[in-house]
Amino acid sequence: MAMAMIASLSPATSSFSKLIEIKKCILEGFTSIKHVKHVHAALFRFGLHQDSYLLNLVLKASFNFDQTNYTRLIFHQAKDPNVFLWNTMIQGLVSTDCFLDATQFYVSMRTQGFWPNNFTFPFVLKACSRLLDFPLGIRIHALVIKLGFDRDVFIKTSLLYLYSKCGYLDYARKVFDDIPDKNVISWTAMISGYIDVERYREAVDLFRKLIDMGLRPDSFSVVRVLSACAHLGDLNSGEWIDRCITQFGLSRNVFVATALVDMYAKCGNMEKARYAFDGVPVKDIVTWSTMIQGYASNGLPKEALDLFFQMQKEKLAPDRYSMVGVLSACARLGAVELGDWASKLMDIEEFLSNPVLGTALIDMYAKCGSMTQAWEIFKRMKEKDVVVWNAAISGLAMNGHVKPAFGLFGKMEKSGILPNANTFMGLLCGCTHVGLVNDGRRYFDSMNRVFSLTPTIEHYGCMVDLLARAGLLDDAHQLIKNMPMEANCIVWGALLGGCRLHKDTQLAEYNENRIQRLREAHRVHFV
Repeated sequence: MAMAMIASLSPATSSFSKLIEIKKCILEGFTSIKHVKHVHAALFRFGLHQDSYLLNLVLKASFNFDQTNYTRLIFHQAKDPNVFLWNTMIQGLVSTDCFLDATQFYVSMRTQGFWPNNFTFPFVLKACSRLLDFPLGIRIHALVIKLGFDRDVFIKTSLLYLYSKCGYLDYARKVFDDIPDKNVISWTAMISGYIDVERYREAVDLFRKLIDMGLRPDSFSVVRVLSACAHLGDLNSGEWIDRCITQFGLSRNVFVATALVDMYAKCGNMEKARYAFDGVPVKDIVTWSTMIQGYASNGLPKEALDLFFQMQKEKLAPDRYSMVGVLSACARLGAVELGDWASKLMDIEEFLSNPVLGTALIDMYAKCGSMTQAWEIFKRMKEKDVVVWNAAISGLAMNGHVKPAFGLFGKMEKSGILPNANTFMGLLCGCTHVGLVNDGRRYFDSMNRVFSLTPTIEHYGCMVDLLARAGLLDDAHQLIKNMPMEANCIVWGALLGGCRLHKDTQLAEYNENRIQRLREAHRVHFV
């Protein structure tokens, strides 16, 4: 309607009437970029193309249709762009993820003598954060102080994001502490900063302070802090947050509920995870996948598969996460036919092009004893990261193909993939299964000497088991004495098994006493 009225205007119409009609058309909104261009053309037609107010409205509309090239054309046609036009360009470029262009526009703005204001700084600082452009961010911070905007909560929060994203958490905390009236966004920014650098305890502690201040957290902050509890295995804090979720009426939020399920699952409380899962009114595929993976990773494969079948009844197609959970459950149960059926619910190309999915399928076949199928999937994988190589090496080793596992390790080295701790666990377990002491020593020694990897207690346990099974009881005992950490019941138990196998009653008695003392000290049951 408004467009028709613009078309009916003539050059004889008063400038005021033209302005009113064009403004009315703009305020009614645009349906397409073609619509925007018609209005822009009308501005030229009636000599209003240098009107900064109207140009600003057209600029904003152009960004809504992701037409950054056209917005640049509009901007550069302005003879005397004011700070509002500059701000609209910077804001629009940031909103369309053109972060480098946004910083370049900011530099041009300063070069041409314009001073940024409280609308400029948050967006250009966001661009710096995404680009990790710390030097420019520092200069902008100095200008913020110079222009007296250093108490603006939105600008300070943007600075906080900049410092945390660039890895300067102590500076970020100083900025945070200096914010006079912190809002939820400021708190969430600081909490996220801690989580991003794996300082999970500080994130949880800060969330507690947020609640103590009487602020109401939003769903994003709750999801983030629940992920911190999951990483820490902090069930107590997670349960407290669960009560806060109920208090603030966030229980029905699917993102919060899914994060709650994930937290309980990773903390090992599957009963509460299921309670949270059942309380979600409308479950999406992520919620189902989280619960399925939770069952699988907590040693409940039957429950994982039952839930997967229930998800199938809901007509939901599996995603990569639910598929990984199902394949893991099948591997644990040795249900190769079921795993094979489940894998066919997704295109084989998804497995071959996704290392996570491919690894799960290789692992399932290998643990079910179908090494031929596992090997075929490995060969066809389009992208092999270290986890994929590890799955194949461990699969070969656990199925008795230890020499081929060694050969595959050699190919892995030649391909430029650096082994990790899990690589050597597979190799050492293979050596233990067939009693290859010299190879086991060689791989164990090369961890630190060649690859700068520090052996864990699990690696020491494998070596003790290997030596003890081979009758090298004194060597195994000496290795335990030389360990940089205290040996646990499993390590001593490996030596005890060797003592019994080779009938060394004196050392066996010593081991039994050590295990008994450890059980008493740590109150754990050793089988």
